[in-house]
Amino acid sequence: MKVPFVSFLPMERELKSEIKGAFERVLERSWYIEGAEDESFEKAFADYIGAKYCVGVGNGLDALVMALKALDIGSGDEVIVPANTFIASVLAISYAGATPVLVDPEADTFNIDPEKIEAAVTDRTKAIIPVHLYGQACKMDRIVEIAEKYDLKIIEDCAQAHGATYKGKTTGTFGDAAGYSFYPGKNLGALGDAGAVVTDNEALEKKIRALGNYGSDYKYHHIYKGNNSRLDEMQAAFLSAKLPILEKMNDERRRVAQRYLTEIKNPAVVLPYVNEDCVHVWHVFAVKCDRRDELEEYLNSRGIGTNKHYPTPVHLQECYKDLGYKEGDFPVAEEISRTELSLPMYYGMTDEEIDYVIESINRF
Repeated sequence: MKVPFVSFLPMERELKSEIKGAFERVLERSWYIEGAEDESFEKAFADYIGAKYCVGVGNGLDALVMALKALDIGSGDEVIVPANTFIASVLAISYAGATPVLVDPEADTFNIDPEKIEAAVTDRTKAIIPVHLYGQACKMDRIVEIAEKYDLKIIEDCAQAHGATYKGKTTGTFGDAAGYSFYPGKNLGALGDAGAVVTDNEALEKKIRALGNYGSDYKYHHIYKGNNSRLDEMQAAFLSAKLPILEKMNDERRRVAQRYLTEIKNPAVVLPYVNEDCVHVWHVFAVKCDRRDELEEYLNSRGIGTNKHYPTPVHLQECYKDLGYKEGDFPVAEEISRTELSLPMYYGMTDEEIDYVIESINRF
């Protein structure tokens, strides 16, 4: 049997008529940027998250960059970010002109350790970017407390956490703004690159919208040195076709995760920890294994797709040598990078596929 790491086919088959209808609707209107589809999706997604405003942008990286710039964070400023995350979380800080300050994660949740944030605060710190990694929310009450104490902004990175909650509140609603990616593999994915920023701040919404439109508040009038990053009508239409079943897709991910959590019994495999204060959306099901590379090779030989998130932590990437970090500076992030392996997780996995993954791991 072959079990891919991810497959879009079950979802796309289910929504085939809706996706085709979205395409034809946009084609019929012959309007491709900043139109009715974008406006409709922005309102629907803001309502889903529980935010007042949503601004569609080109991708998740742009979402974070424009949120930082809109908050006037740039040269000379520092932004705290977890040491184990996809590099886009850190690149956004660099693109805004600020300096990333890395903090080790918690060993169990893989999320930024709130108790290590305060020690990283300096008189140059302007913001915190908590990343809700793999679909589980960070401990936002403590992070908000620290931000308020030091007058710091919070920009949530929700690229992997569409619909996740912490203590009953949806991620993306704790800070000043939140960035979302709709890359095709996300829980809510477009059919290409796409992203969004959500916020409750009207002035921030207007500035982010202008920044993504060449810094223009109206045609040929430019108040900021902006860039071109807008959610196009076609992707907005595709996202509108998928949004109504996002909760159903998240529920299915939770079903798969629950089977993994209860039926994987191999003592060599450490299962993910679920914080009881969180509703996890399982963008990634990440296990740890001291023999990670052997486990990966074994599963791949049995036709089971896997991935490693992320095999080289940010501080050891060549492009961030200038930060001056060295091996050993973030031991938890480094340990995760050596041992983490992601198992197949997607909407539409069959019981037979789940059985096969569980059986294979238990036989390792």
